[in-house]
Amino acid sequence: MLNFIYYPVSAILWFWHKVFGVWLHLGATSGIAWALSVVFLVFTLRALLFKPFVGQVRSMRKMQEFAPEIKRLQKKYANDKQKLAQEMQKLQSEHGVNPLGGCLPVLVQVPVFIGLYHVLRSFNRPGWSYEANAHTANYFFSADEVKTFLDARLFGVPLSSYIIEPQQQLDAFGGHIDRFNVILVAIPLMIVASIATHFTARHSVARQTEAAMANPQTAIMNKLTVWVFPLGVLVGGAFLPIAILLYWLSNNGWTLGQQYVVYRTIDREEQEKKAVASEKRQALAPKPGQKPTAPKGGKRPESGKANPKTTTETAASDSGTTASTSSTSATSSNGRARAESGEVPGLTSGRARSKKQGRKRR
Repeated sequence: MLNFIYYPVSAILWFWHKVFGVWLHLGATSGIAWALSVVFLVFTLRALLFKPFVGQVRSMRKMQEFAPEIKRLQKKYANDKQKLAQEMQKLQSEHGVNPLGGCLPVLVQVPVFIGLYHVLRSFNRPGWSYEANAHTANYFFSADEVKTFLDARLFGVPLSSYIIEPQQQLDAFGGHIDRFNVILVAIPLMIVASIATHFTARHSVARQTEAAMANPQTAIMNKLTVWVFPLGVLVGGAFLPIAILLYWLSNNGWTLGQQYVVYRTIDREEQEKKAVASEKRQALAPKPGQKPTAPKGGKRPESGKANPKTTTETAASDSGTTASTSSTSATSSNGRARAESGEVPGLTSGRARSKKQGRKRR
């Protein structure tokens, strides 16, 4: 029914087992080779999902930027859920945010987890003897390769064994398997996987805004992801095969490192954008003591260039002031000269003309 999931998962696992078991000469029945195959199955999947994860983080950042608009829409259309959904979709489209993009990494990992669990259980089918399992192919693995998996041991226990597995099923791996040895391998993996899950969730919650954390529903989900999910790994680990615990541990370890790298890179990009924007504002701002010129045609005022009209008017005003000052100085100089000679302006010149006319008559 789900062969479209089982075959790709088994193919990736088969490829990495060939790399470590055959090409790197660790041995086809080596438990370390099979364990590394599971780990690199996770790394292959997460590498393919790296770009969608970066898009998810960027979408979350953009949604934080227009969070006030979302609150306004929620208040405005509190009684109309359909209209609210339409307006939210429109707002997200305007800002280039795809809400489904953030779900892609999670949605893809779920079928892979189911596929890996099924493939691992199919190596040692319940109710079958060791001989029957060793002669039955398992999707991409041939019968001979299935036998190498059944014979592989990681610290003395099979990779598909789990703590509460019936003893009859444990013996089907070939030879007696002590349950205590399974517990010694599984418990440390469960503890480390639980701690990795806790820190991964805690790191994600720390990136949320104060407004988001103040939301009661978000607060409940944060508590579930930070505390309940890690506890679920401890409780549910007894039902999971050793290989699944390896899958869980490596997946959370990758997520924790990926979050650190991606968040740090995006934070640095935002700081650089803010620095560039600040430099542009400083370049457009007028220098100290300089009056910005009037803009033309709706353009911004240019602080570095002088306005030609203003310059001409200023020059003309300065010329007029100089001429007026010169005229006033000349008039005052003539007045002082006449005052020193005893002449009264408007009277002395008239007397001189009358004396000349009298001499002519005589």
